[in-house]
Amino acid sequence: MKKIYALIVLVVLTISGMTSQAQVSTGVDIYSSYIWRGAKFGNGPAIQPYVDYTTGGLSVGAWGSVNASTEEALEMDLYAGYSFDFGLSVTVTDYYFGGDWLIGDSHLLEPMLSYSVGDFSITAAQMLTTGFDVDDTYLEASYSFGAFDLALGAGNGLYTWVDEDGDEEIGDEEAPFTICNISFSTSKEIEITEKFTLPVSGSVTLNPSTGGFFIAVGISL
Repeated sequence: MKKIYALIVLVVLTISGMTSQAQVSTGVDIYSSYIWRGAKFGNGPAIQPYVDYTTGGLSVGAWGSVNASTEEALEMDLYAGYSFDFGLSVTVTDYYFGGDWLIGDSHLLEPMLSYSVGDFSITAAQMLTTGFDVDDTYLEASYSFGAFDLALGAGNGLYTWVDEDGDEEIGDEEAPFTICNISFSTSKEIEITEKFTLPVSGSVTLNPSTGGFFIAVGISL
């Protein structure tokens, strides 16, 4: 619970430090499936709204995802981060998957570091357990070729473990650390009118650890 309060304080301090030049953005992405770090969440299309506030290198916001099916796979996150001019980004995310939001056991916290040099970037993230039996590490390297991006990620627990029936399970302490995300992604804008374009993105993802193979497309509004 103390971790959740710490994140809330960080968010409040970030907002209070914003200037009149702060930018506010909001929107929604709609994807055929919710694929994240080589894992699929829920069934059916996913509706993912967001609200983001930025000023200088500071960014704080909220992001959510709900699947349009009986297995809604609800997720509502808060995040705060800072991007430095030399390519380093530091982010702390509070993941919430339902239940009483005021109870710490309903949350997962993840500090994440990203570093970019030109078209190449690396990311390291550590999921910290609260009420869930989760303590997972994720590392990723990606490169942008302009027309498309390639990513290679490795992790454990949430990202790699499969039970005897082949169903993915969250948070197994004995899950191996191995490659879990090989993805190809691309995006473009479709011109609807002279003043309106529709951003469209797509990805092809293979998780060698679980055997999962996913193709997903989405639009941004």
